[in-house]
Amino acid sequence: MAHEFVIIDENNKQQTYTRWEDIPPTFRNVVKFIPEVPEGPHTAEEHAEIEQWNGRLQMLVERETN
Repeated sequence: MAHEFVIIDENNKQQTYTRWEDIPPTFRNVVKFIPEVPEGPHTAEEHAEIEQWNGRLQMLVERETN
């Protein structure tokens, strides 16, 4: 499974991204936010990555223009 991030862009078009870094700085709405989380048990590095996803979702919500 890969990440799946779906937004409505500034032109009201639905866009899907599989890389967090590719999501544009502004957009209308977050539609779907499904980060890939590997099956456990997790390494310390995986835990650090997993713990970032809630904050990243909050950042996306703050970037919404609608």
